[in-house]
Amino acid sequence: MHTNHKSLNMKKYLNSIKILLLLLLVSASAFAQQEKPTVPDVFRHAVAADTANIADIQWKDFFAEKDLDTLIETALAKNNDLEIAQKNLEIANLQFRQAKWGNVPQLNAFGNASTTRLSENSLNGRNTQQFTGQHHLDDFSTGLNLSWEADIWGKIRNRKRSARANYEQSAEIRKAVQTALVANVSKGFYDLLMLDAQLQVAKETLKLNDSTVFIVNLQYESGQATQLAKQQTQAQRLVAAQLIPLLEQHIVLQENALSLLSGGFPDAKARTSRLDAIEVKSDLSAGIPAQLLSKRPDVKAAELALQAANANVGIAKASLYPSINITASGGVNAFEADKLFNLPASLFGTVAGGIVAPLLNGKRLRTQYEVAKLQRDQAGIEFRQTVLVAVGEVANALAQIEHQRLQFEAAAEREKTLRSAIDNASLLFKNGMANYLEVIIAQRNLLDAQLELARIKKERLSSEVELYRALGGGWQ
Repeated sequence: MHTNHKSLNMKKYLNSIKILLLLLLVSASAFAQQEKPTVPDVFRHAVAADTANIADIQWKDFFAEKDLDTLIETALAKNNDLEIAQKNLEIANLQFRQAKWGNVPQLNAFGNASTTRLSENSLNGRNTQQFTGQHHLDDFSTGLNLSWEADIWGKIRNRKRSARANYEQSAEIRKAVQTALVANVSKGFYDLLMLDAQLQVAKETLKLNDSTVFIVNLQYESGQATQLAKQQTQAQRLVAAQLIPLLEQHIVLQENALSLLSGGFPDAKARTSRLDAIEVKSDLSAGIPAQLLSKRPDVKAAELALQAANANVGIAKASLYPSINITASGGVNAFEADKLFNLPASLFGTVAGGIVAPLLNGKRLRTQYEVAKLQRDQAGIEFRQTVLVAVGEVANALAQIEHQRLQFEAAAEREKTLRSAIDNASLLFKNGMANYLEVIIAQRNLLDAQLELARIKKERLSSEVELYRALGGGWQ
C-alpha cells in the first residue's frame, strides 16, 4: 500500500514536470530566432578586403576644415529633426523602463465610506433597527488590493523584449538622423566652396574679357576690326557678366539651406576655406560588407524592428491562451467610524485565484495573431532590403570615388592646356597673328574647363562624405 502511494506521487511529479516543460516550450516557440541576411564577402570596386573601416573615425577627425566643424557642431546642437529623434528616444526609454515592471504585482490602496437608508418594512431594515437603533447602515473600510498575472505563456516577457527592441531602435534611428545630418551639412559646405570657386573663375574671366573687348574696340576705331568682331567680343564678355549674379544667387540659397540644417534663420556663413586647398583623401578603407550589420544605424534599426515584430507575435499568441490571475485584498472594515482601527477586530482579508480564457473573442485574437506574423515577415523583408540598399550605396560611393579621380585628372590636364592656349592666343592676337574668334573660343573653353574642374573637385569631396555616411560614420 505504501509502495502504491509512493508510485502515485511519483507519477504526479512527472506529470507536473511534463506540463511545465510543455508550457515553457510553447512560450519559447513564439519567439523565433531570425536569421541575418547574407552579404557578399567584399564590396564591388573595393581596393582591398580588410577590416579597417573609416566609419570608426569620429567626424571631428574625419573633417579637417575648421569652418565645416563649426557648422556641424551648430547643426548637431540645434537641428530640429535631431531634437525630434532625441525626444522619440526618451519616450521609448520611459516605455522600456515601464515594461520592466510587467512581472511586478499591481498594488493599490483604497478607502471607502458609504451609508445606506434601509426600508423600515424590509427584513434588513428591521434587523438594523433592532441591533443599532437606526434606519440607516454605515460602512467604512480602507486597505490594499493586490493583483498579479502569472506569465505562463511569455506574454509579459515578450512585452519586455518588444519595448527593449523599440528603445534600441529609437537610439539607432537617432544615430541615423545624425549621420545624415553630418553628411548633408558637409555636402552643403562643399557645394558652397564650389560656388565660391566658380564665382572667382567668373570674375577672373570677366577681367580677361574686358581686356579683349578693350583691344577689339581700339582695333575697331582704327579700322582694323569689324563691327561683328566688336559685337562677338562684347557678347562673350556678357556670358561671364551674367554668370556672376547667377552664382551669387546660388551662394545665398546655399547659405540659407545650411542655416535651415543648423536650426537657424537664413544668414551668411563666414568661411576662410577654399576648394582648391582641400586635399582629397586617398586612404579610404571601406572594410567588409558584414560590418554594415553592426556599424550602420539604419541597418541596426531595421534588425531591431524585426526583433520587436517577432516579440509582438509572441504577445499575440499568448493572448490566445488562458490567463491566470491571483488577487488579494486586506485592510480594516467597520460600520462605525470610531471602531475602524479597533485592531484586530476590524481586520479582514481575502485571497483568490482565477483563470480567464477567450471564447467569443477568439476569432479576433486569432486574426491579430495572423496579422502579427505577417507584420514580422514584412519587417524581415524590410531588413533585407535595408541591407541591400546599404551594400549598394557603399559600392556606388566606391565607384564614384575611383571614376571621379580619373575625371579630375583629365579635367585638370585640360584646364592646364587651355590656360596655356589662352596665353598663346592673347599674345598672338596682340601681335596681329590671330583673330578675335580664336581668342573668344579659347576664353570660352577655359571658362567651361575651370567651372567643370571645380564641380568635379566638389563631387570628389561629396563622394568621400557619402562613403563615410554609407558605412555608418558620423554619429560618434
